[in-house]
Amino acid sequence: MGIRFYKANTPGTRNRSVSDFSEITKTKPEKSLTFNQQRSKGRNNRGVITSRHRGGGHKRLYREIDFKRNKIGISAKVVSIEYDPNRNARIALLHYQDGEKRYIIQPRGLCVGGNVISSLNAPVSLGNSLPLKNIPLGGEVHNVELQPGAGGRFVRAAGAVAQIVAKEGNLVTLRLPSGEIRLVSNQCWATIGQVGNVDAIKLVIGKAGRKRWLGKRPKVRGAVMNPCDHPHGGGEGRAPIGRSRPVSPWGKPALGQRTRKGKKYSDSLILRRRK
Repeated sequence: MGIRFYKANTPGTRNRSVSDFSEITKTKPEKSLTFNQQRSKGRNNRGVITSRHRGGGHKRLYREIDFKRNKIGISAKVVSIEYDPNRNARIALLHYQDGEKRYIIQPRGLCVGGNVISSLNAPVSLGNSLPLKNIPLGGEVHNVELQPGAGGRFVRAAGAVAQIVAKEGNLVTLRLPSGEIRLVSNQCWATIGQVGNVDAIKLVIGKAGRKRWLGKRPKVRGAVMNPCDHPHGGGEGRAPIGRSRPVSPWGKPALGQRTRKGKKYSDSLILRRRK
């Protein structure tokens, strides 16, 4: 993937960049693998906003992604690399030998014409899926399961990669992209390689309107609100927040306070917390 920069014809195009989509080989998705998805826009089942700053944006047709990779022992050929509006990674269309078609997240370096397979004893090569116990130490993986058979749950974003650093008993130690080191069952499956589109993090939005296309609504600083709307609000002119530390709109500590629950089932599996 490459990045294309705009000329500074307007303030909105100065420093603005987009992907050059050079790896995309097909523009229209596979119709049998798409369906309409109603987006929540930050609202719950009663229509009440529970997650702020969401809404609007361009329509998106959802592509059904195979996170489970449960076509065991059947080889598949990569037919196309496509854009997916629902994620920052690219997706690859697979044609299996038995005629079935599926989408997977495109690993970095997997091109049209490549072959992939899911198997207990599959070769440790790019795009193949197999249990963590059969992947050697130091191996780089993505689309990792948390529970065997549940499908990949993490390490799915563009450029993400986890590394196997140790094996002991029925557990495998993974170093995640966040820096966290945690234990996962060796029966969980993962896909070999790093997720593609690694330059996605370098893109510059450039203007507020482009955020709106993505479904992100504007944010307002608490300091410019009224006291009834935010703990930082009120005062004459540019007043300080009036508290010992910044807080959220609901009075909880902000900017650095950890919000993870004190007792969680996975605490014993986390060897080192993320930074």
